[in-house]
Amino acid sequence: MQAIDMHVHVPRQPGLPEVGIEAELRSYFRVSSMPENAGEMADKYRELDIMGVIFSVDTETTTGEPPDTNDYVAGIVKDHPNQFIGFCSIDPWKGHAAVLELERSVTSLGLKGLKLHPVHQAFYPNDTRFYPLYAKASELGVPVLFHSGFAGAGSGTPGGSGLKLKYSAPIPYIDDVAADFPQLTVIMAHPAWPWTEEQIAVALHKSNVYLDLSGWSPRFIPEALKREINTRLQDKVLFGSDYPYITPDRWLRDIDHLDLREHVLPKVLLENARKVLNLT
Repeated sequence: MQAIDMHVHVPRQPGLPEVGIEAELRSYFRVSSMPENAGEMADKYRELDIMGVIFSVDTETTTGEPPDTNDYVAGIVKDHPNQFIGFCSIDPWKGHAAVLELERSVTSLGLKGLKLHPVHQAFYPNDTRFYPLYAKASELGVPVLFHSGFAGAGSGTPGGSGLKLKYSAPIPYIDDVAADFPQLTVIMAHPAWPWTEEQIAVALHKSNVYLDLSGWSPRFIPEALKREINTRLQDKVLFGSDYPYITPDRWLRDIDHLDLREHVLPKVLLENARKVLNLT
């Protein structure tokens, strides 16, 4: 295994309609085709000798659309255990039911983390109404992955399709969560432009905070973040593609644009993810 891709979206669960944001994301990332099924996705990762962290995003409260189930994600992992690790996705607005679903997903389904998307799910991460969810994740010893920064969905549409970027600022929202739950591993998904320097500050300030590089080709990652990856953040940064919108092979083709030092490259591609995921 040459790398762990920390940011992989599963194909839509069979029998469920396409979610509304899919067309917007395909347009933003200029993706002409999507994987037909999980087997096709697994074949790609097997060929590349990469393991992927897979998940969906449950936006049922904000969109009314039925989510891919965590059982579906766990089933993909069961079918392809050498290729995938699964995170659950939970709608934080579901209150105590969300906490119970997190516990079930980890203890019964074997999923290894929690994916949240403050923009799509329309919530401030530091709203204390959601703190029981983080407390349960901390108790279970699983990381929480938060979308941060700009969002491809809604980009270039009138009103951004109603999506509000304010929810994804690292400070104060993710910073507060990391401070209030010091035993919780927090991962900020994506270079958090236009709050890149805030993201760097939070990751430097708090040892329980990491970030992944998904959703951006390495050639376009902000220069301030590129500098820190090679120096102060070399143990805090994780490779992620944002498959299928950016594929891992496309991302890796551009990796030379990061100008990573020889000893930093394996940390970003593999070693830091092993640490976050508690892999031996």
